[in-house]
Amino acid sequence: MNNSIKTLIEARISANNYDTTRPVSDLEISELVRLATLAPSAYNFQNWKFIAVRHAGAKARLKALSFGQQKVADAPVTFIVCGTLAAHEGLAEALQPSVEAGIVDKSVFDTWLLMASRSHLDNPQLQRDEAIRSASLAAMTLMLAAQGMGMSSGSIGGFEAEGVAREFGLAPTEIPVMLVTVGYVTEGNWPQKPRKPLHKVLEFV
Repeated sequence: MNNSIKTLIEARISANNYDTTRPVSDLEISELVRLATLAPSAYNFQNWKFIAVRHAGAKARLKALSFGQQKVADAPVTFIVCGTLAAHEGLAEALQPSVEAGIVDKSVFDTWLLMASRSHLDNPQLQRDEAIRSASLAAMTLMLAAQGMGMSSGSIGGFEAEGVAREFGLAPTEIPVMLVTVGYVTEGNWPQKPRKPLHKVLEFV
């Protein structure tokens, strides 16, 4: 394993206490999302969306919808990481750059469009599962990107999804899957908490 990747994973914490005096710039936010979009997704759906919440009023609204978690207000930016339903409908557009770059040929393009349509059309459960999978992979990639850029992050699953969708203008096809706070930390954060021993989570077959 690349030692730098290993170091990032082993050093990552779930941050609660952020330095409110150190902002995260627009360029840094854009770079975090660019790196997050390098996460994998089925058929290369790229069925995700990121809302960077960083202005005081928007933070206050999101904090209220996150059961008053202070880190939402303190972090320079909190991302609402969304997964999108009906991803098969946008697959042609998502794959076209790969066709133009010569990575995916026309036969694969046509086959994937057909397979994705057959499996996802009229299958809301699969669409939702795929949206949550993709958004979760992107969120983890974003957190590691933040770590690599000298920042810390925290994932939040405790929020009112319907309220977030309403307050932040999400489309019916956009599911708020996770909140990710990002910024520079202050003292008082826990170190990375010990994990279960491998023999309890790993099975060889």
